[in-house]
Amino acid sequence: MFVELMPLLKERTLLITVARVDEKVRVNVIPAKVKEGEDQALTTPLSFTGSAEELDSELGVHLASYVDSHLALGNTLAEAKAEMDAAAKAARQKVKTTQHASKPDPAIAKKDESPGPTAPAADTTPSLFAAQQNAEPTTQAAGEEEGETTS
Repeated sequence: MFVELMPLLKERTLLITVARVDEKVRVNVIPAKVKEGEDQALTTPLSFTGSAEELDSELGVHLASYVDSHLALGNTLAEAKAEMDAAAKAARQKVKTTQHASKPDPAIAKKDESPGPTAPAADTTPSLFAAQQNAEPTTQAAGEEEGETTS
């Protein structure tokens, strides 16, 4: 039993509890956290319940399988974290390079600016009736002129 646990014991502490439940024996193997923020899957406990004879004959095989799965999971999580860190670093570098390349030279930017017409102020709302107000005096004036000529 302990030979099978040795690869896992190299990485972390294990808490092993043994209890009698009716006429059977329950063995719990609980891996401890190595560091804060570690994935909960790496601290998943393993529990076996069976007769003393069953545990003597089968526990070692199940522990070996558990340890292999645990180590594989730890390696997979470490690889995934390394890939994510590398991708994040590459993205930050790309943004930094893009920002550096897109910054215009202030001297060139001032030359390109021309004192052309400015856009109307955004806070003034154009009137729908502005065209009619401008057109009415002309119409009235034209009507008055016609009235004067016909009189």
